[in-house]
Amino acid sequence: MNRSSNWLVLLILSIWCVTLPSAAAQQKRIYIANDDHTDYMWTGNEANYQTWFIETLQYYMNQIDSTATEPNLDARSKYNVDGSFWMWVYEHPMPAPALQPSRTIDTLMNSYVRTGKITMPLNTLILLYGAMPAEAVLRSMYYAGQLERRYSTRFSLVVPQENQTMPGGVAALWAGSGAEFGWKGICNCASRINAATRPREIYYQRGPDGSNILLKWNGRHNDGTQNPDYSLGGYLEAAYDSRITPHPGLQAQYLFNNTGAGSSWWPWTISAAFGAGGDSDKTLTTAFVDAARANTLNARVIVSNEVDFFQDFKSTYGAVTSGTLQIPTYSGSFGNEWDLYVASMGELAANFKRNIEKLRSAEALAAIASLNNPSFMNSRTAARDKAFIDAGLFYEHDWTADSGIVSRDARAQWQRRIHDEFAGYVSQLQSDALSVVGSQIASPASVTRFAVFNPLSWSRSDFADLSFTPSGAFHVVDLATGSEVPSQLITSGSSTFIRILAANLPSVGYRVYEVRSGSGTTFPASASVNGATIDNGIYGVTLAVDGSISSIVNHRDADRHLEMLGQKIHSLGSGNGSVTVESSGPVSTTLLVNAGGNPAHQTRVTLYTGVERVDIEGLITQNFGGASTYTVAYDSKFNLTNPIIRHEEVGSIARVGRLNSAHPQDQNPGDYANENSRTDYLTFNHFVDLSEATRGITVSNWDSQFYKAGNSSFTTLDETTAQIKAVVGMQPDGTALGIMNQGGDSRFLNRYAIYAHGAYDQAAAMRFSMQHQNPLVSVRVTGSVSSPLPAANWSLLSINSPDILLWALKPPEDGIGSGIVARVWNLAESTRALQLSLPPYGITQAKRTTHIETELGAATLSAGALTDQLARQQMRTYKLLPGTAGPIDITAPSQPQNLALH
Repeated sequence: MNRSSNWLVLLILSIWCVTLPSAAAQQKRIYIANDDHTDYMWTGNEANYQTWFIETLQYYMNQIDSTATEPNLDARSKYNVDGSFWMWVYEHPMPAPALQPSRTIDTLMNSYVRTGKITMPLNTLILLYGAMPAEAVLRSMYYAGQLERRYSTRFSLVVPQENQTMPGGVAALWAGSGAEFGWKGICNCASRINAATRPREIYYQRGPDGSNILLKWNGRHNDGTQNPDYSLGGYLEAAYDSRITPHPGLQAQYLFNNTGAGSSWWPWTISAAFGAGGDSDKTLTTAFVDAARANTLNARVIVSNEVDFFQDFKSTYGAVTSGTLQIPTYSGSFGNEWDLYVASMGELAANFKRNIEKLRSAEALAAIASLNNPSFMNSRTAARDKAFIDAGLFYEHDWTADSGIVSRDARAQWQRRIHDEFAGYVSQLQSDALSVVGSQIASPASVTRFAVFNPLSWSRSDFADLSFTPSGAFHVVDLATGSEVPSQLITSGSSTFIRILAANLPSVGYRVYEVRSGSGTTFPASASVNGATIDNGIYGVTLAVDGSISSIVNHRDADRHLEMLGQKIHSLGSGNGSVTVESSGPVSTTLLVNAGGNPAHQTRVTLYTGVERVDIEGLITQNFGGASTYTVAYDSKFNLTNPIIRHEEVGSIARVGRLNSAHPQDQNPGDYANENSRTDYLTFNHFVDLSEATRGITVSNWDSQFYKAGNSSFTTLDETTAQIKAVVGMQPDGTALGIMNQGGDSRFLNRYAIYAHGAYDQAAAMRFSMQHQNPLVSVRVTGSVSSPLPAANWSLLSINSPDILLWALKPPEDGIGSGIVARVWNLAESTRALQLSLPPYGITQAKRTTHIETELGAATLSAGALTDQLARQQMRTYKLLPGTAGPIDITAPSQPQNLALH
């Protein structure tokens, strides 16, 4: 062999050595996942689904066992459920004669779920996230958190299927709860938009705080299926041409032929098709194992637990190459579609939302009660766990109610039962916790005292109602100052109670007020009344005979009118009643008009002494609906020019406008997707704010689910008109979808509050709204002189930054012995430093947890306080172990003093 021949041989060998691993690395890997879609209370009733869940899980446990020694590792069986509710039903089955599990929940979790043979996502079932308050999203995943801790595992997947849209902020809530991955397939049916063609097929869905989940959300592809619903981008991608007899091997063939280098839509060598069965009752098949066994492609065809695909894809393509991230990143909201059908039972949905809000006070009180009574929550865990499951089930995606198998009436009654379970738990928890806290506050005998509790993390002044009817003249004294406070009697229906002005309530704490016999100081009236106008020196409000507000004058802005010239606020459009004074006194003044109209309705407007808020209550008193498409909403037009409109979406504060828009005020874009989005009605959680550069208006919303921004439509978004329409109830897409005629309801309560401000302050908008929607609560003090809590005032928690708000404070899921759980949210648009302390106790240990309370590691303590850095709009959850409380002073001042009000 000559020299040149030797060189040629070496060259060939070196090329072979270099290219062979590269070729192997480029071999396509196609993941096919058997994931059955749940249409709860749509394909069947609850008893049906218990049978199908249990039968299906047991079938696939057997199949997994039978393929455990399969020589082809890719063909070993795996299964995927689409919600934690499958495991809930398995653990909590209806009694016999309903089908019962043949194996224990411990066996299911330890032998199949923990080992990756069966995948369970964090979500309860398939939910309508655009209709949900942020805390409802989190509580819906709490059962998954319990299973994580019980079985020492983690769940990293979320499955937001079928509905064509998705909120932009929910990714942060998922990521904060431990999610890393998500897959979404849509129905592309019952839709007003074209959501089938997508500009990105897999990407990091980024939350407002910078957190991500890797989301597979394919466009719909012409992959040769007879039914496009079974194509990629749907929710039974691997069925290919039949949900009854799926053919995942054919879908694998399509992926093999159409992905990889040169593909315009999927240039990667790792691909996946998830889902089979779709709307079927159950899918018991060997098709996935058979497809992997029969594979003759020059590719691996892998029976998938879904998580394995994401891990492989992220590991292979997650790095930065030549300064570019191979996996795209996207942040934006797609609005609401099927979410809107929740408003087909507007009052039921409103009351569910109210109880999510009420949970804040109930749990804070429960935490305080538990600190001195560690067994307080012991008898409530079963009801609590079911309530948190209900927080998801209430928003289960089949509000379409169009199956023909489960009647609309049956679906509506099921929704009512889920609502009643959740509301019953929250109301009982608050009532019991209030009573216990009242008994823990030190007090001498033979006095009438009430503790007024503030669940929020900043000091505030507001009205408080004391459940007490005095027999004669009375006055009320603040025990912390010895000062008399303004008070008045309020009669509502058949009950009479005392209303007081409670000033400087401490953060997450209380002040105690004593009701004493005899006349006290005569305080000034809370507002003047002149016909249909009330005025408290801050605002002047005129109530019109049709129930609308014809004028709001802001005295702190040179008597500027808040309503658009010649227009109204809070208008239903019809009615003609008489405006009367319902109540008046030194604390509050309320005007009432029974307007009648269609629908019949009444409006109350209330102003308070020294409180910078206009409270508006709308009450519709007759059923509405019937028309093929209808919306009942309160229309408000404001005196602002080209305002920037912002609102609490789901886990984010979103700006109305497209990502490619430039608002005329500041040339900045909005937070809504340029395509694939529906924007006629946006999520209306705590507030909407409309602001010019130096002034604006915050509208707090206690009850509505959605609102329309200006003249927005299905596919257009009005980002500059100073108008909102707050929805009471609607049937936005005709009588074929949703519950008819509002489920027969004839009473619809919707409460709003208005605050005129200077330059926009995001945290201030949320603080204002939370004060409106979290009224001070009171309880009779029944403790003795030796009770453990102070007699006059007390505060459990303090947060240093006005931009960081306490979002939840509660006893931990695993008991008060491990501390208390605190969730906070940085509402600022940049990083803020957190310092959180428990002044009566100090903090001896702090841990970061997921939002569903699975521990992540130690948090930083400094001088007995929690410290941390929170990113823009970041929410975080901690578990805090208090120290020991010091001695208390139960002495109260004996001589009342007049309270200076102004």
